Amino acid sequence: MADLATKWPENISGKYFVDQACIACDACVLAAPDHFVMDEDTGHAFVGKQPTTPSEIASCKEAMDSCPVEAIGDDGE
Repeated sequence: MADLATKWPENISGKYFVDQACIACDACVLAAPDHFVMDEDTGHAFVGKQPTTPSEIASCKEAMDSCPVEAIGDDGE
């Protein structure tokens, strides 16, 4: 389960976030490319855009479910 206390500061404010457990596997970026961004320099993903429509929310949930280390949370600010 993702930890709000260790979320990356690059995450845009909102419900979804990526924490420091991220291993840069790209699963979230593949599932929801409009919402998750991979920072190649630091080697982790973050939320670049919060979902607003039902289909966007479904994509973000798919990304969360596909994360092998459970680094994506859905209880952000």
